[in-house]
Amino acid sequence: MKIGIVCYPTYGGSGVVATELGKALADKGHQVHFITYKQPFRLDSFHENIFYHEVNFSNYPLFDYPPYETALASKIVDIAEYEQLELLHVHYAIPHASAAYLAKQILKEKGYHLPFITTLHGTDITLVGKDETFVPVVTFSINKSDGITTVSQSLKDTTYEHFDIRKDIEVIPNFIDFSRFKKLDKDHFRKVIASNGEKIIMHTSNFRKVKRVDDVVRVFCKIRQEMPAKLLLVGDGPERQNIEKMSRQVCHQDDVHFLGKQDAIEELLAISDLFILPSETESFGLAALEAMACQVPVISSNTGGLPEINIYGETGFLSPVGDVDDMAANAIRILENEETLAAFKERAFKQAQRFSLDRIMPLYEAYYIRVLEQASATA
Repeated sequence: MKIGIVCYPTYGGSGVVATELGKALADKGHQVHFITYKQPFRLDSFHENIFYHEVNFSNYPLFDYPPYETALASKIVDIAEYEQLELLHVHYAIPHASAAYLAKQILKEKGYHLPFITTLHGTDITLVGKDETFVPVVTFSINKSDGITTVSQSLKDTTYEHFDIRKDIEVIPNFIDFSRFKKLDKDHFRKVIASNGEKIIMHTSNFRKVKRVDDVVRVFCKIRQEMPAKLLLVGDGPERQNIEKMSRQVCHQDDVHFLGKQDAIEELLAISDLFILPSETESFGLAALEAMACQVPVISSNTGGLPEINIYGETGFLSPVGDVDDMAANAIRILENEETLAAFKERAFKQAQRFSLDRIMPLYEAYYIRVLEQASATA
């Protein structure tokens, strides 16, 4: 099958999932064409079945903002015709779904039928998509998709609640590639970070307010009062400077490490004892799943799709958004006893296996075939 994939190439869950899905499809023998404005950061090696097509757009003085959506639609048309794409899969509704619909209509005028699937990832529905500026176009383009998927049941329910969607939505959860995310022997690395046997707590995100990284620091400070510990903060974003200032005021400065963006996240998870994800909203919680795949239990909020991944009392604990005291108490409960910690680590790993690439990939392939058959019957 020849499949076009449109996604954001930068750090973020939707781009990661789209890229990893494309790589897995290529491994299965499908021809995959990535169409975006920059090479996805996870697309870091050559594969005979993977092709990258850059969307170019010009900055004319007339435009305050470059017309990316129009350029993207034109690029989709060009690649679909030249490469004979059979299916287009766009990740994140804005602006990819509307660009896909425009491209589909242009191709239809040329006698070329290109079905497209829209995968909703979270903030395209829960945050940006609900902005009144975008609601009519988002609703229209989702309804015009030949297939619609969400990454969790929670996001599916939210989509129906906030948008007038008149089509069935398929839930296909995010996945883990266990060839990459697995427990690694990094004891020598751990000794560099925690030379005196401290517990290592980790958080990774894009440092936006919705991630509530300040809560991570507050939880850590309470843990640190009860036992020696180190905090690894991985990622970057608009809140980083504020969090750095805050951590210096409320914590032992030597115990909090800001590591910035890291590609080899699995190597940091390999030395961690606990992962904290206190987000205000999470459509799925891919970062939590990556931690669990590396045998790291999770302390998280109970919002969005997180309860579908993090099982209370088994793989970690869930608390109401902003309940720092409860999160800290649960974290200490896991960390203060080595046998308890080992049991949580084992259960976290077993839960993560339910979301392995080998289990989720066939769901996408089956859905692709179903959408193609339905689109062919109505063409």
